Amino acid sequence: MRMRRGSAGFTLIEVLVALFIMAGGILMISLAWSGNFMRLRKSQLYGDVATLLERKMVETEAKYTGKPLSEIPEEDEGDFGDEFKQYHWTMKSREMEFPDISAIIIGKDGGGGGDEMLLTMIKQMTEYLSKTIKEVRVTVLVKSRGRKDMEFSATQYFIDYTQDFAGALGGAGAPTPAPAGP
Repeated sequence: MRMRRGSAGFTLIEVLVALFIMAGGILMISLAWSGNFMRLRKSQLYGDVATLLERKMVETEAKYTGKPLSEIPEEDEGDFGDEFKQYHWTMKSREMEFPDISAIIIGKDGGGGGDEMLLTMIKQMTEYLSKTIKEVRVTVLVKSRGRKDMEFSATQYFIDYTQDFAGALGGAGAPTPAPAGP
């Protein structure tokens, strides 16, 4: 008895199944490649932003450290040159604003009006701190196609150590001269 040898080719179904499997594999590889490429671009963007933001903060600190707070402008802006055309920066400064805690002290005292001297000292201290601390916020903006610019910010505080603390308290902390003796 002799066996019949099968045909030398593949059937149409076998070819279609193989093509379907191959197309699915190619699709999965292209999706993985696309996702990795987007993650790589985003990683590069965040790295550039972090570097530029740090550079601008260091420049700002070097420019205004040791100078009176009045020399720090309320607003400033610029770019990073031709190397980073899609990036630009803004700087905004403001005096520190401290909350009014006199209501807490009055409430702690049972509504009896609070200690006037303590309330006065807290008010003067708050005013003094507001005048000696300045908040500076630097923002790096990235231009995006068709969307709103992405913003990345960092905040720094400058303190004017040359302010007279005793003078801010109305002389309350200043030493009083000893009376002249006979």
